[in-house]
Amino acid sequence: MEWKTLLCPARERESAGRVKSADLRSEFEKDYHRIIGSASFRRLQDKTQVFPLDKSDFIRTRLTHSLEVSSFGKSLGQNIGENILKYRKNSGFTPQMKEDISHILQCAGLIHDIGNPPFGHFGETAIREWFMHNLPEITFRGQKVDEMFTEQMKQDFYHFEGNAQAFRLVTRLHYLVDEHGMNLTYALLNTIIKYPVPSTEIDETGGNIKNKKMGYYFADEQLFRKVTRATGAGSNRHPLTYILEAADDIAYKTADIEDAFVKGFITYYTLEKKLEPLDKMIEKERADTAFRPLEKLRRYYERGRQKGVASPESYAVKNWIVSVQGFLISCATFGFTSNYDRIMAGTFRHDLFYGTFGEKLMDLLGDMAYRYVFSSMTIYKMEVAESTILAYLMDRLVRAVLYYDTDIGQDTLDRRVVSFISDNYKNAYRLQAQGKGEAEKLYLRLLLVTDYVCGMTDSYAKRLYQEMNGII
Repeated sequence: MEWKTLLCPARERESAGRVKSADLRSEFEKDYHRIIGSASFRRLQDKTQVFPLDKSDFIRTRLTHSLEVSSFGKSLGQNIGENILKYRKNSGFTPQMKEDISHILQCAGLIHDIGNPPFGHFGETAIREWFMHNLPEITFRGQKVDEMFTEQMKQDFYHFEGNAQAFRLVTRLHYLVDEHGMNLTYALLNTIIKYPVPSTEIDETGGNIKNKKMGYYFADEQLFRKVTRATGAGSNRHPLTYILEAADDIAYKTADIEDAFVKGFITYYTLEKKLEPLDKMIEKERADTAFRPLEKLRRYYERGRQKGVASPESYAVKNWIVSVQGFLISCATFGFTSNYDRIMAGTFRHDLFYGTFGEKLMDLLGDMAYRYVFSSMTIYKMEVAESTILAYLMDRLVRAVLYYDTDIGQDTLDRRVVSFISDNYKNAYRLQAQGKGEAEKLYLRLLLVTDYVCGMTDSYAKRLYQEMNGII
């Protein structure tokens, strides 16, 4: 892969004023303004990161998380771009390419979660499980739907993915000017495709990070091929995708700990205790790292106590999080630059923390979040309520769209329910359904349901459920 093509500035629809314009922004800077001006981006302010419908202003939403990922991504792009220039890792790499990389990653951070449904990652799980339980039982004109669908069509629903939905949303569903969605650059679109494989080629246990999940739906495969041909990435991960993923990992793993501390799921002393084995490992292995997590935490605690702050524990944890983020940015920078040739050849199979000291720290943070937050009774109760909401909405919406746009009349209630769905999404359906056979049109109607549900905020999903059930 070559940076000259990887940083492809082309779009599905070229701007009429691209040749002669007083606008001095690069194409990637223009992407930034397209994103932040979109309704889809604004809706992230009412979507769950970890704690759904939380009333605290401190706790992260998808919007604040995305802003953090955008910031980390831009910083990593600057670090890595400077390293490529300084050590001449690529003779064709230019200072302008460094700037372009930073802008692309800044934009990618903003939209990497834009396709996720309400209620966080549990929402994805709930939708997947709804299809697993219900798709085999749905019939259309007396025939079982899963027998009408190709294997890829079925697997798209059984492996429903927010990442694939993000690609679909920004390319088709944000219907502003025409059917090209936000009409973003190919380089940016390729960067947000974390898994460049269809649902039929997922390999969760093979050890190659690019095959862990699906990256695009059958409905969007032609566009995926067009984008990856233009960038030259083909079936490989775009190099910037590794950096975007590292920025995402840094943001959510550190933020989950900070939010959990503020909510009372984790105490200073819990964190201190969990860091002790890591500290002993560093001593035993004489690990070559200037960053000692436990020592750093205790140093902040002592500083807070000496300053006479009201809560030295809070002072310590919040400052420690900032230090950890800086350290992990260094680890990810090293991970990319030390594996540069393999990444550019498309043969690197891991994330950027693999083999660095940051890998063990990231594992520890992830394990703590899982044990103390995601496995807590509080979160379980929330997820049961969320599952009830999503299951009901899926039941009603799928029933309503089965015979939408067919020669069989819908009943009055189903017509009412279909009317709730955004005209943008229905326009996208009609455009894709033109000239398609009955099975593929039905597949697109089920995607119409997931398009609508994924576009919902947490509050809207809850309110719609209540209104449809007469709960005033």
